[in-house]
Amino acid sequence: MLSWSHAVLYVQTLQPMLQFYSEVLGFLITDRGPLAEGAPEIVFLSQDPSEHHQLAMVATRQDTKASNSVNHFAFRVAGFKALQGFHEKLKAVSGITVNPLSHGNTLSLYFNDPEGNGIELFWETPWHVAQPQGKPWDPNLAEADAVAWLQETFGNDPSFEPRADYQARRRKAAEQ
Repeated sequence: MLSWSHAVLYVQTLQPMLQFYSEVLGFLITDRGPLAEGAPEIVFLSQDPSEHHQLAMVATRQDTKASNSVNHFAFRVAGFKALQGFHEKLKAVSGITVNPLSHGNTLSLYFNDPEGNGIELFWETPWHVAQPQGKPWDPNLAEADAVAWLQETFGNDPSFEPRADYQARRRKAAEQ
């Protein structure tokens, strides 16, 4: 079985990207240096002490248009309050537009980094809901109200079930 490790981004200008990912999203620079003698610098970033890097950046991107090879990178947050904290932080960043969207199984914030790369920050809800689907949600709701909204909004979907039940079925299917 594969498990996700990291992604490497080609960026136009390293400093604004490093500033955004470290100051706004909370990544730490773990290492940096030239790829080879005379080659561009690569910078490694992580939030997870058990991962040397979750992201790396190399300033070799020539195209000035928004990237269109990857739709977005998604990052899980530890809790609902953490997601709200990111929402407040992102609202204060000039040029960033945040799109709060729920898929039933997540409450998510979608936005672009300074070079137009798509990012999703999400909190996993207690439920599984078949995808694709999405509905705008209000990040200013209290957690209990957001959970009630999720049940009201997605609860009639035939696939709506506790996440633990869905995961148990997936594990059982993988064992066969």
